[in-house]
Amino acid sequence: MSDFIAQRIAAVPPSGIRRFFDIAATMDDVISLGIGEPDFVSPQPVLEAGIRSIQNGETHYTSNSGILELRQTLSEHLERLYGVQYDPETEILITVGVSEALYLALTAVLDPGDEVISPVPSFVSYQPEIIFAGGVPISFHTRLEDQFQITREAVAECITKKTKALLFGYPNNPTGAVMTRERLLDLAGIAERENLLVISDEIYDRLVYGGHKHTCFASLPGMFDRTITLGGFSKDYAMTGWRIGYAAAPAPILAALRKVHQYTIMSTPTIAQYAALAALREAEEDVLKMVEEFDRRRRLIVSGLNEIGLSTFEPKGAFYAFPSITASGMDDETFAQLLLQEEKVAVVPGNAFYADGQFVRCSYATAYEKIDEALERMRRFMLRHG
Repeated sequence: MSDFIAQRIAAVPPSGIRRFFDIAATMDDVISLGIGEPDFVSPQPVLEAGIRSIQNGETHYTSNSGILELRQTLSEHLERLYGVQYDPETEILITVGVSEALYLALTAVLDPGDEVISPVPSFVSYQPEIIFAGGVPISFHTRLEDQFQITREAVAECITKKTKALLFGYPNNPTGAVMTRERLLDLAGIAERENLLVISDEIYDRLVYGGHKHTCFASLPGMFDRTITLGGFSKDYAMTGWRIGYAAAPAPILAALRKVHQYTIMSTPTIAQYAALAALREAEEDVLKMVEEFDRRRRLIVSGLNEIGLSTFEPKGAFYAFPSITASGMDDETFAQLLLQEEKVAVVPGNAFYADGQFVRCSYATAYEKIDEALERMRRFMLRHG
């Protein structure tokens, strides 16, 4: 049967995130610091809008691009936050989560053999999606001493005649790093000089802490015409199960994404679109409250991990800590397996995100009290192994 499977698909291993949680699901009393999903229920206005759309019979297809009212409100939202202006009729496409937006972007722009520079550690989907689209992922490791930010020198070393695009996501999953505006301007200079397209995954844009600010890459001088912005509602608005995101790009580029979307999806679920519209209009206070609580949890987990000997870079965004586990004397796979078996705490090995085996990812998108208990269990673990 394997003869029927495309080689490029067969060559990509299954996602490393799910494996440990499939095991954890069979165990009692497990505290998960793994899944990148807010533990909050979607804001009340979002829930009510979804219910209301069903009651009103809004259960039919929408425009391929999504409900115009949603695109108009999203356009206003992005302009208000970042000063970037997208035409809601031709430059915004509503998608089934950012996952679909990423698939559309790569499928629409890559020809076989095109190279895409995508630094690691990164979200698990980036490199596989490049391969699925016929491209070639070219990666390099961002470094702790650079606060896991991309440097222009590292990008420049990867550029060849086949390089077509640069793909990255900040705030970053799994490191929690945030790119400074100065570093982004460095990348903008390279993109312009080398005529590169930039695919910027900004799904965690509102989740930044400690006075740090998110910069929308398309808002940088000269970058609008060469940037595909990916965003969504799953993380900022605790709407993971609604599966709704968007892509924004200059009209000629977005038309190509829309073409793939038309043939693949038709339109994003209508109910989720009305829920997203309510999120933009009515859930700002909920977002700010969630950010405040994530920040409280962030401070707890970072200080706790450092205290037990797991040296941890301070995340500036998203909701992940990325501690070094070198003090344990184990690699990331062994550490995660033993921690789950002995103390029933689930974390994700860093190699799931193409890290070098010295890190694990700990999500603080779970309750403060559970994080506190997980840290106590990890302290016992490190007393035996550290």
